Amino acid sequence: MNIRFFALSEMDTALRQRLCQRTAVDLSHLVSLVEPMVQRVRSEGDKAVSELTREYDGADIPPGRFRVHPEAIEAALHALSPELRQALEISIANIKRFHEKQREQGSWQTHVAPGILAGEKVVPIPSAGLYIPRGKGSFPSMMMMAGVPAKVAGVERVVVVTPPDADGAADRATLAAASLIGVDEIYCVGGVQAIAALAFGTETIPKVAKIVGPGSGYVMAAKQLVSPYVDTGLPAGPSEAIILADDTVDPETAATDLLIEAEHGSDSSAFLLTTSATMAQAALQLIPSLASKLPEPRRTFCRHVLENSGGVLLAQDMHEAIDFINEFAPEHLQILTRDPLSVLDHVKCAGEALLGYFTPGTLANYSLGPNAILPTSGFARTWSSLSVRDFTRRMSFAMVDEKAFRDLAPHTAMLAHYEGFPAHAAALTLRLQRLSEDSSSHSE
Repeated sequence: MNIRFFALSEMDTALRQRLCQRTAVDLSHLVSLVEPMVQRVRSEGDKAVSELTREYDGADIPPGRFRVHPEAIEAALHALSPELRQALEISIANIKRFHEKQREQGSWQTHVAPGILAGEKVVPIPSAGLYIPRGKGSFPSMMMMAGVPAKVAGVERVVVVTPPDADGAADRATLAAASLIGVDEIYCVGGVQAIAALAFGTETIPKVAKIVGPGSGYVMAAKQLVSPYVDTGLPAGPSEAIILADDTVDPETAATDLLIEAEHGSDSSAFLLTTSATMAQAALQLIPSLASKLPEPRRTFCRHVLENSGGVLLAQDMHEAIDFINEFAPEHLQILTRDPLSVLDHVKCAGEALLGYFTPGTLANYSLGPNAILPTSGFARTWSSLSVRDFTRRMSFAMVDEKAFRDLAPHTAMLAHYEGFPAHAAALTLRLQRLSEDSSSHSE
């Protein structure tokens, strides 16, 4: 394994920018491939969904079998081993407790000035489509992370789409997790055709107001294409992580944790960033051995990532390391340092930060509680993790009494005239004139 190694202090700007470039950021080529598929679903509906599922997933599913029957969902739950069911239940409980803290009060109001009442009303969105991927594994974890906040938010219609296996069946643990969360509208459809179906609707799959959930570059490209028609949520693509380690952690731990996100797929990004040259050299020696113990295809995924879109980085000091982290804006940041909290104070751009030896990414991906559906491709600079807030909207309201209107309207009319909107101003002057006439009539 030819693991990439870079010393940050020796990198020029161009190399540093290439290092920050994710595999899925340039979607232009994928968009051109995906667009005809999206248009087919938009114009042909269920027929196109069925044909594309047969072509790309190898499953022959007629439209009448797109939706997973409630009996199949319950059967999947009962088929779980007691140990796996308990693991799901513990994770769901933690995720629910965390997300219930995000739930906002129903509304608030204040007097911004005498006689002017204004506020916001928080309401759930009417429907949400959850994309639960499957191409490189089965992900009941994503079902939990997407489904729990949607239910906590009070979304009336929660829809799941997830790719089938070759026999046309959905992953059992994903169905079981959906059952435990209380989601029962599940369609065994994935990929581009699922995104298009959720965006435009078909004879069988009604459209939704918002689509959330991670996916491949093809799924990201499909979301980009349908974004003028439906809210596609945060940009969640292939996995990525930076493991930040100083000389207080042993190299085996750092190298082992590096492989957590690397094993997701060849399009992932995973870097071990350290301030210790000794750590860097030891990790370079250890990683091939640790990766060789993984089964296929995880072993190959790790090799591809560490040779092409990841590797080991050496920083001169913690300041240089943190500068790179904020530039890269990783989906996952794991901080294995002497004082993780002090490091966290300087981190501005990361989807999540996992602090200390006992907080590996594995726990965060499944069971801790904070959401593991996170912005990728550098969007952690401006986006946050999936949350209850993604499934609600805030509607402002205001009410003005007569005295406040008399005081405010002339000033507002001045602004409307300045911007060249006479109809805006007329709505104010009409009311002011009538108030003046009423005052005159009463004085007589």
